Amino acid sequence: MVRFALTVVRHGETRYNKDRILQGQGVDEPLSETGFKQADAAGIFLSNVKFTHVFSSDLLRAKQTALTIIGKNQFCKDIVIQYDARLRERKYGIAEGRPLSDLKAMAKAAGEQCPSFTPSGGETLDEVRARAKDFFEFLCHLSIEEDCQKEQAVLGMAGNGLEALEGGPVFPLRNHCSGLQVNSDTDRAAKMLSANILVVSHGAYMRNWFGYFVLDLKCTLPSTLKKSQLSSVSPNTGVSHFIINLGNEDVNKPEIICVCLNQDDHLADMNTKNM
Repeated sequence: MVRFALTVVRHGETRYNKDRILQGQGVDEPLSETGFKQADAAGIFLSNVKFTHVFSSDLLRAKQTALTIIGKNQFCKDIVIQYDARLRERKYGIAEGRPLSDLKAMAKAAGEQCPSFTPSGGETLDEVRARAKDFFEFLCHLSIEEDCQKEQAVLGMAGNGLEALEGGPVFPLRNHCSGLQVNSDTDRAAKMLSANILVVSHGAYMRNWFGYFVLDLKCTLPSTLKKSQLSSVSPNTGVSHFIINLGNEDVNKPEIICVCLNQDDHLADMNTKNM
């Protein structure tokens, strides 16, 4: 069985986030001062997690967040971040650069609900989900390839009388997800990872991606997770953890376990008055 860990983080705050203005893909705002502080906090929170791969949206706010997080990591300072357009925020067309209230007014005028409404020139929810599905299947294939390479390396070392590989992925679940019940299965999952992947993306995109996990792939959720949390957008630098099992290396039938969703405990010590 191929097993990999997936950590998904939303980018830090921008001034447009604070002012509730839609950025989408057409507005490429940098992080605000608060956004960089949030990214620092997320980086410290994840500093002892040994990631094997790091992916980020190629939009500036996500790139800056990923760079900041990796800069705090004790294992991954030299890792190459791979920027992928499939991780971009949902495209909002004519609504980009305008207040969220304008989008809500457009949806009302069209007789639709805001989350599912598609403004002119924007992406539908199905199109966003297709991007997320394509990227996730790419991660599954990547993890299968990593697992095969590790098996071949171990066999090669054994044939040469050398010791087995050391320094595999480190994913200390018990230190990162409040309320997690650690058991033998959890510990075993942490020790048997083929890959440990960090992804930095965007709020609306992540909500659609996680919806795909839950509705299409029947992701197992924490018992403490409230239903309202599933439809909520992650806070800036919110952290979500998943373990993915690929039985028989079948990317179409993964077993996905959500360890925590949109967690923001790392922001507790920040001054939140202006966030």
